[in-house]
Amino acid sequence: MVLPAGPSATPAPESAMAPGQPGNPLHGVKLEAVVTALAAHYGWEGLGQRINIRCFTSEPSVASSLKFLRKTPWAREKVESLYLFMLREIRRSSPTAHNFPPPKP
Repeated sequence: MVLPAGPSATPAPESAMAPGQPGNPLHGVKLEAVVTALAAHYGWEGLGQRINIRCFTSEPSVASSLKFLRKTPWAREKVESLYLFMLREIRRSSPTAHNFPPPKP
């Protein structure tokens, strides 16, 4: 299939370009949101203790962290893994909600 070229061509919707990633919990989550959530949950000091990289231990900020993590795949993997761990930890600590019908009198 050949798509028309030029300014009149409209890009295909994102769902048509890629079939999606149903098994990937990070799909659609921006790195900035990941770093912000981790910093809010653990604090910069706690984040630096869990992942010992300078962008978390020495004058940490979201901007400096993003700059480093976008250039360093191994560090980004660690951050994404910690984020997934944090989500599991939050899910486990939250009370279980069951939608059982009320008992009949």
